[in-house]
Amino acid sequence: MSEDSTQSTTTHVFENVEIGIGTWAWGDRIFWGYGSGYDDQDLKEVFDFCCQRGFTFFDTAEVYGQGRSERLLGKFMQETDYSVRIATKFMPFPWRLSKNSLRRALQASLKRLERSKVELYQIHWPFPPVRIETWMEALAESVQDGLVDAVGVSNYDRTQMQRAFESLARMGIPLASNQVEYHLLNRKVEKDGLLHQCQELGVRLIAYSPLAQGVLTGKYSPQNPMRGFRERRYNRRLLERIQPLIQKMKQIGQEHGGKTTSQVAINWVICKGALPIPGIKNVRQAEDNLGAVGWQLTEEEVALLDEWSDRVMAG
Repeated sequence: MSEDSTQSTTTHVFENVEIGIGTWAWGDRIFWGYGSGYDDQDLKEVFDFCCQRGFTFFDTAEVYGQGRSERLLGKFMQETDYSVRIATKFMPFPWRLSKNSLRRALQASLKRLERSKVELYQIHWPFPPVRIETWMEALAESVQDGLVDAVGVSNYDRTQMQRAFESLARMGIPLASNQVEYHLLNRKVEKDGLLHQCQELGVRLIAYSPLAQGVLTGKYSPQNPMRGFRERRYNRRLLERIQPLIQKMKQIGQEHGGKTTSQVAINWVICKGALPIPGIKNVRQAEDNLGAVGWQLTEEEVALLDEWSDRVMAG
């Protein structure tokens, strides 16, 4: 495969994609409570709803629901004629010590997805002990063998991403993406220069949890706190602190014809040049989240949200 062709397939992965669909919750009982409140039928309806409206970039991982997320996507894709783009991930567990472990994991993901290849394959975390360069070699081989169109990383910091970028470049393969947490309550990638570095290198920054695990929907408050694992991170005190930001988001949403706080939060991510992949568990959430595209916050509104974000997080 020539360098020009690998570059073109990388470009194609994100062509006309303003927002993707995150499927962490698809099959995840422990963190998201899959099976109580939403089920396979809800997720099938989400899949169909998104595809019918042209939103066909789905992000998953081998560990989501212990493989169930991939299996559900595989099943749904078999039941539709829509052309769907799939991004999935390899988890470099410490006991996975060779390039062959990535190949085996990729083949297992392809089997669950019922696909002969995926559009984007990512390293989920920069875990030791295996060197970044070893995984990049395995990714490059997957591209060369036609199993993957493009490759990316996830949760890599600036130094780690640079190493990945340079390692792949030596093999004539571009680094397509770096998937990281990014939202109005976590702007680390902005502050430490990772977002800017991505833009300089031509790497797409994929923003997971653009709604801060649901906090930025405005649904939660000190009177209506989160439950389970999320409550530890977003406790009552933090929910109290961020209410002024939520109110400002509501106000800005009203000025755009009644946009919701979720739509404002996701549009803010898009305005920053990142690709948001909000998690979607039912059609109501799909309608809300996908309504974040087709309009745009003004530069002044983005700056105002930045200011309020800084203010509440500093408090």
